[in-house]
Amino acid sequence: MKVEFKMPKMGESISEATIINWLKNVGDVVDAEETILEVATDKVDSEVPSPVSGVITEIRFGKNDVVKVGEVLAMIETDESSSGKKITIGKTQHVNQKTQKGESLNNDLILNVEVKSHQPENKQQLKSNPDAFLSPLIISIAQKENLSLEEVQSIPGSGAEGRIQKSDVFDYLKNRKYPIKSVSQNNPELPKSTYPKPVIQFSEGKDRIVEMDRMRKMIADHMVYSKQTSPHVTSFIEVDVTNLVDWRNKNKDAFAEKHNEKLTFTPIFVDAVAKAIVDFPMINVSVDEKNIIVHKDINIGMATALPSGNLIVPVVKNADQKSLVELAAAVNHLAESSRNNKLKPDEVQGSTFTISNVGTFGSLMGTPIINQPEVAILALGIIKKRAEVITTSTGDEIAIRSMMYLSLSFDHRVVDGFLGGSFLRKVGDYLEQFDINTAI
Repeated sequence: MKVEFKMPKMGESISEATIINWLKNVGDVVDAEETILEVATDKVDSEVPSPVSGVITEIRFGKNDVVKVGEVLAMIETDESSSGKKITIGKTQHVNQKTQKGESLNNDLILNVEVKSHQPENKQQLKSNPDAFLSPLIISIAQKENLSLEEVQSIPGSGAEGRIQKSDVFDYLKNRKYPIKSVSQNNPELPKSTYPKPVIQFSEGKDRIVEMDRMRKMIADHMVYSKQTSPHVTSFIEVDVTNLVDWRNKNKDAFAEKHNEKLTFTPIFVDAVAKAIVDFPMINVSVDEKNIIVHKDINIGMATALPSGNLIVPVVKNADQKSLVELAAAVNHLAESSRNNKLKPDEVQGSTFTISNVGTFGSLMGTPIINQPEVAILALGIIKKRAEVITTSTGDEIAIRSMMYLSLSFDHRVVDGFLGGSFLRKVGDYLEQFDINTAI
């Protein structure tokens, strides 16, 4: 019998994926659970296994095609006689990771193998919806295709609650005839910039062209979107982490022996940030048009460099509820998985606040770009020893202290200087007054 090989479900909010590569061709023999396809969503690349053993008789989509979840990708001829069978593949291998949005994914891929015909979807009438939610990816596509805001908002969405997906935009572009003109309420005829695009000098034989990979393009789009969306303000403070550094240096070997976990500074930083968020919950929010979404969970993202040089943000979930030992275990697992490209989809989703340890690369401080849809991001600079004037019980003294800069970039639409400065100072206080008894 012939079995339909469908685009698997990859999460509650994921309704489509892009085909990266077919590992098998028409006529090839495949075994059950053998990887035959690589696909990409907005968040993670995955290897998709065959649900059954048999021979591929038809492939309906090619490389770079965007396919909705549940659509038939290929037909497999098999000797099995069962129909309407549902097969759950318990484990999924992930070949690469991307920058994330705050959405949750399932760890497993569920393949529905059914023999039935598809009913065509009802097409909606083209009508602009000013309340339509546009994701950063949709905005990026619209900018590249020169679509006006009203035109994008008029596209019927096939996602959850009518959300516009990539495939909706691509389908619209294929049939686009008469674009809807964008109308500005205040300035209907805004003058275009006359400044010419700078000419890039290219020397044959010396310079070389390196095309951005897909992940780098998404990072670029995400960064540009963040700067265009949030008015960034960055505040700085300097903190004395001498006691913290001394404690770690004295106890890291014993900690590793007792708990079987390496103790870096990162879990200590995560702990301080989580505690400060509890004190200032309005820093743990997202902006939805005119509404502020206050997140109950405190999920700390860690900006991490991949071996490829790209960036990803694995997430420590419910960081405020974890001890230092648990935070160390979570941080070590995520860091190791990042280095080996083994992060699961759920491990790069749902962050509500992000930290970036720029000191790892020797930077004194940084002005990080907010990880949308969050409203703040903290950069931690390098820890350096230097002579400082300190106040003791006997008066002012000059001493060698371990100092570091903290910088907080925040969205000035909802985070004012008082909140941003108070939160940043609180993080510094927790680091300076680090108490191992409460941390562990």
